Amino acid sequence: MCDGVKRLDELPARERVAVDEHWWVSHGITAGLPGWLVLSPRRHVSCLAELTDVEAAELGRWQVRLSRALHAVTGCAKTYVAQFSEAEGFTHLHFHVIPRPAELSPENRGPRVFGLLGLPEERRVPAEGMDALARTLAAHLSGLPG
Repeated sequence: MCDGVKRLDELPARERVAVDEHWWVSHGITAGLPGWLVLSPRRHVSCLAELTDVEAAELGRWQVRLSRALHAVTGCAKTYVAQFSEAEGFTHLHFHVIPRPAELSPENRGPRVFGLLGLPEERRVPAEGMDALARTLAAHLSGLPG
């Protein structure tokens, strides 16, 4: 994750949905749910307490903007926001902003939605689908008031 922060301009659309001075948004590349977003600080931070006051204020703004964009673009019933940063190789602070479609099965709702992450390639959202959705979300976000 930290390497990606240094080379954002080289990444495919799915890995750079949106970027500002402090935050970076990508599509979850191992997710089986279209629109599963990952919001990460651009500098290395390992826990929430390490955020600056400016980063913390922008975090709230980003979470709401992403939720609104997901509602508008995917038609999801609601969004989930979660932060753990515990998986090996993923200790850089990051937030999952997950669209919860109305038709999502009850066994995948709430914290069980994480059963749709880390899937084998054949069950993941295809790269082309992530890129197309990322471009649509990026366009929508650029039209939203900051």
